[in-house]
Amino acid sequence: MAEMNSYEMFVQLHLPQLESCAIPQHFWKSLHAKIIVETFDAGEVFNLLYFDYSDHPPEVRDSEMNETCMLLAQREIKANDTNAIYLIDHAWSFQINGMRQQLEQYRALTERLCAIAGVSTVDPARINKLMRRLWKYSNSYTIQTQRTPNQNNGSVWYVVDEVGCAIKHSDIPNFRLVPFLYQNTKITYSLLFPIRDCEAQQQVYCDFLEHISKDDPHRIALLLPWIPMDLTEKSFVQTEPGAGYFTSGHVIETYPVGSDLSDPIINRNEPLKVYSEYTVLRECLTDVSFALVDNERDADVLWLTSHFKDFAELSEETPNKFINQFPFEYVITIKDLLSITCRRAAAEHHNAETLETYPNWLPTTYNLKTETLEFASYYQNRVVKQFDNHWIIKPWNLARGMDTHITNYIDQIMRISQTGPKIAQKYLERPVLFYREELDTKVKFDIRYVLLLKSVSPLEAYVHKKFFLRFANKPFSLDSFEDYEKHFTVMNYQEEVELRHIKCEDFVNIWKDQYPNSDWAGIEDEICAMLHEMLTCATKMPPPCGIAHSPQSRALYAADIMLEWKLDGKTMQPKLLEINWTPDCKRACDYYPDFYNNIFKLLFLNESNEECFRLLTPS
Repeated sequence: MAEMNSYEMFVQLHLPQLESCAIPQHFWKSLHAKIIVETFDAGEVFNLLYFDYSDHPPEVRDSEMNETCMLLAQREIKANDTNAIYLIDHAWSFQINGMRQQLEQYRALTERLCAIAGVSTVDPARINKLMRRLWKYSNSYTIQTQRTPNQNNGSVWYVVDEVGCAIKHSDIPNFRLVPFLYQNTKITYSLLFPIRDCEAQQQVYCDFLEHISKDDPHRIALLLPWIPMDLTEKSFVQTEPGAGYFTSGHVIETYPVGSDLSDPIINRNEPLKVYSEYTVLRECLTDVSFALVDNERDADVLWLTSHFKDFAELSEETPNKFINQFPFEYVITIKDLLSITCRRAAAEHHNAETLETYPNWLPTTYNLKTETLEFASYYQNRVVKQFDNHWIIKPWNLARGMDTHITNYIDQIMRISQTGPKIAQKYLERPVLFYREELDTKVKFDIRYVLLLKSVSPLEAYVHKKFFLRFANKPFSLDSFEDYEKHFTVMNYQEEVELRHIKCEDFVNIWKDQYPNSDWAGIEDEICAMLHEMLTCATKMPPPCGIAHSPQSRALYAADIMLEWKLDGKTMQPKLLEINWTPDCKRACDYYPDFYNNIFKLLFLNESNEECFRLLTPS
């Protein structure tokens, strides 16, 4: 046991953390000595100075801008003092979707946090106020774990104790505050230590955005949780980035070039040999026109679930082999690129009166890495006009609702944006609802269309006429955003929740009764025109800004769509939420046993089937 607690073992176990957190080495021995016996000695070195607003009018006492206290050094603290590193405890660790439940369940915790955030414990709205104010005191760290739905992809949020919460932000800090996981006990603390000499009675400051350059134009937006600022005069108009943005962070792809590119030549005298990494396809591709093989070398068709990158080599070495991907198709399958791509359909950015952005079938979407300032300005301009301001925050490249949150708190959005690449997409506040008779209530729903891309030049694409419905399980309202079954429709991957199944034919019949003035055939025409316009946007630019021409490529995507009432409250507008790569098609095969047989005949044997597919054409 003594060896496990030795300084040498401590350094061995924690060296990656010590170095990645840039904790000066002269503090390491003192940190080790304090952490093994949990020495919390900050109270001996610092004073908490509390602010009293009791004599102020109610609007001042209840202001979110009020500071409850500040932290002062009792004596001079030298940056080179080897003992000047202090353990700061964490008052609360949480995940976003569980915040409200914990605050409602644990009274003592809520009262402690109310004191930190300056919220009255007898205020009936104290939970809501806490959930707004705590973001200026909240930080996060990431645990590298296997990704699972609704576990925030390893992100853990925490609020430090009263000493830590008294620290204020400054662009010229004198201390740093960093999280630290002690491996022996698996307890996380924060470490406070000086980076400059601090005089007696001097206030303690940290740079809460130390990883963001002072010259970064987005920094003022990211500082909004601590430094409120009017950004409405800043431009919120979005412009398309250069080609470099489309390749940054992606493995380099190649694509075939030349004027003599042609479709693969296939032998119709024998079955087309298919290699598939997708189990459902292997079970459901039963037509005699196809034969499954166990290795890629023997296949005429490669149906992969892993990303393929070298289309040039495929064209040169095996020109008669098909593959289920297009070069640079990620311009539609990655969420931030999809919004950039779709905006090519717009003649102007937005309507000056309504602030609705164009094209009208794309929800307003901002990149929270490259368009943070523009988003903050747009958000604040919506506040000025008293427009709804609920946003859904999504990772760029995750599905199934993972690490996805709905909020109208800009402080929360700014803090979440720092946990990894995210987009902010306008939450549809006027969704068209579906009455579920068995629940006797109206719920949100979305529609999934299977989208088949056969050729880029010329553009040739189809939708499967059998679309799929997904339903929420609770009545819709603009509240309780942590309630998954109220606001989300993807129930396939949720434990112990109801999954409502309904075929599209039955849905259309019910639709006629619920919305007799909104003909489904007309809505579907709009959806198909929208999908054609999206693909036109995706193929009008050369790679890497657009999908590249590749005669060997064929692809299947899933387009997720919702319907929203227009501002007139009388007509419906389809909204494209996202395009999914290699979607789960098990339910499609359960409903329609020839699902893959028909798709493969269309994509690879040029056998059109008007009963199953609709050719996408301009509106």
